[in-house]
Amino acid sequence: MDLNRLRVFVAVADAGGFTAAAERLGSTKALVSQQVARLEAELGVMLFSRTTRRVTLTEAGTELFADSAPLIAQAESALARVAQGGEALRGTLRITAPVDFAAGMVAPALARFAAAHPDMQFDLVAADTVLDMVAARIDIAFRMGWLRDSTQRAVMLGEVQQWVVCTPDYLASHGPIDHPSQLAEHRWIALSLLPAPLSWRFSRHGDEQSEDLTVRMRAALRTDSPTTLNALACEGAGVTASADMVVREDVEAGRLVRVLADWQLPAAGIYAVYPPGRHVPAKSKAFIAAFREYLRTRG
Repeated sequence: MDLNRLRVFVAVADAGGFTAAAERLGSTKALVSQQVARLEAELGVMLFSRTTRRVTLTEAGTELFADSAPLIAQAESALARVAQGGEALRGTLRITAPVDFAAGMVAPALARFAAAHPDMQFDLVAADTVLDMVAARIDIAFRMGWLRDSTQRAVMLGEVQQWVVCTPDYLASHGPIDHPSQLAEHRWIALSLLPAPLSWRFSRHGDEQSEDLTVRMRAALRTDSPTTLNALACEGAGVTASADMVVREDVEAGRLVRVLADWQLPAAGIYAVYPPGRHVPAKSKAFIAAFREYLRTRG
């Protein structure tokens, strides 16, 4: 049995689909699908339930993922250490990320990594603007959303779901929202960082029929900060779409309500972008491996 197929399987399960896994592995969707199919044939079980829209783990796949994912992560870490010659990483690692993502996600992972590598120095630049990586001497840029420049050297680390939310009081005063088309008549809070903050594509896929439509919103307020976007929504200023990782706590606490939960918005990506060039420094590879593990353990 080719154990590399197990690594491909873990990537598909972790990324939630063949396309995302192919991007993560630097491969093609067809090759990833082929490797998983061969693993299933060798094991004699189905690991994924496949539809035209979604890939989900079977019971056997869930068990295999739970057992093998930690082993794959440990093996990759071991290989990274060997590739670094067994020496402690040194030098300065400069990282940039959007302000909210830097504080909520990168900082905790970086604190752990820095403790494990006391001979290194770190510079975390929190900025919502896209920096010139060469001019700013950036080693790793974390980007969220949809990459505009397909020529960038980027690796997809995960996906972020978009939730449509508002306060319970807003719903009580403005009426229920049962269909995406109704959003055009509501007060929309727009995130101006997005390339098209007022145009959103919704889809719903059921057993009998599927629906897809694009809704053009009417912006009551605009902001360039995801944190401010969330604060405006919590104050009842209107309806908005935000990353699940940003609003989940407020939804669980009842400060916000998720509407149109049976409709999907395009998933955004979490990317690590490297500056142009052929060589990725060992320090960058090591931190990305550590950040992947942080995302996995965080759930």
